[in-house]
Amino acid sequence: MTPDADAIATSARAATKGGIPPVHLWNPPYCGDLDIRIARDGTWFYLGTPIGRPELVRLFSSILKKEGERYYLVTPVEKVGITVEDAPFVAVDFEAEGEGARQRITFVTQVGDTVTAGPDHPIRVAHDAATGEPAPYVEVRAGLEALIDRKSFYRLADIGRIEAHDGADWFGLWSGGVFFPILPAEKLR
Repeated sequence: MTPDADAIATSARAATKGGIPPVHLWNPPYCGDLDIRIARDGTWFYLGTPIGRPELVRLFSSILKKEGERYYLVTPVEKVGITVEDAPFVAVDFEAEGEGARQRITFVTQVGDTVTAGPDHPIRVAHDAATGEPAPYVEVRAGLEALIDRKSFYRLADIGRIEAHDGADWFGLWSGGVFFPILPAEKLR
């Protein structure tokens, strides 16, 4: 690691004692970009090499902040830009309990965060304009989303249902008292 990455890691360790720090309250000066990239599959890279220490990835993920369309690692004293190819997290599994409007879907990310979809953690599905391929996401915290991995998305499709939503029938999911539309029902045919 360069001294800049070491300094960020040291500051992050101090700031994250006791869980996820309140990065949304921090507005330190911008110190430039750091050559850290989060690939679409959730792999973190530093200087083009995968970061092989899961503890370090978890540490960095706890000080991640999104401002507009940019992503930063933030400590109380500095902010550095990083590159995120798609979403900074990947939801690699979930558990569902209950049915219908009482259902709760709790996701776990590749860095160990857990989040139950609902009003504060919505599920959304983007569709590729060229292929129509769905890309499902769940908000983890403060505008930071997790791409729901393919195996989990297929499992979600198994528990989805058709409901009237905004004047049309939609195939979607209930969680936390909210119906999340995925696809217009007529496209299922």
